[in-house]
Amino acid sequence: MKKIILLGYMGCGKSTIAQNLSKSINIPFLDLDKCIEKRANLSINEIFEQHGEIYFRKLEHEMFVELLQSSENSIIGLGGGTPCYANNHELLKSDTVVSIYLKASIETLYNRLVHNKSKRPLIANMDEEEMKEFIAKHLFDRSFYYNHAQHKVVVDDKTVEETVEDIKTLLA
Repeated sequence: MKKIILLGYMGCGKSTIAQNLSKSINIPFLDLDKCIEKRANLSINEIFEQHGEIYFRKLEHEMFVELLQSSENSIIGLGGGTPCYANNHELLKSDTVVSIYLKASIETLYNRLVHNKSKRPLIANMDEEEMKEFIAKHLFDRSFYYNHAQHKVVVDDKTVEETVEDIKTLLA
C-alpha cells in the first residue's frame, strides 16, 4: 500500500477529512505538524518564535521524508505550507504515494477560518477584508505547489463524508 498524502490550504479540512478517512479505511493518520511538535517537544508557534521559519521548514522536510520512508501504511496530513518549501512538492509525485489536493475556494476557506482565526497565527489579527485578500494572495502563490498533487478533490459545498467517499473512489 502507498502513503496517502492530503494537502491544501489551511481550513480546507485536511485533518478532519484525514481522521474520517483513517477510520473508514483503517489506515492510521499522521498529522505532520503534530509529528514535528512531538519531535521538537515544542508547539509549531514556539518553534517559529524560538528558532524561526527556516529552522521549522528544515524540521518539516526531515520529518516528511522520514514519514514517507516508514514501512507503515499511513495517511499523512501536511501543513498548508509544506509543499511550498524544500522541494517537498517533488515528493508528491513519487510512485510510493497517492497525493490528493483538497481544493477549496477563497469563499469556503474564508468562511471556515473566520470563526477560529485566533488559533491561526497567520491571520489572527486581520479584519475580514485583510483576511480575504491574504487568503486569495496566499492561495494564488501556493497553488503552483498544490497542483503537483496527483489528484484534486474539490471540497466546496461538500460534507466531510462526501469528501471521504470521493477520496475512497480515487483509491479504489
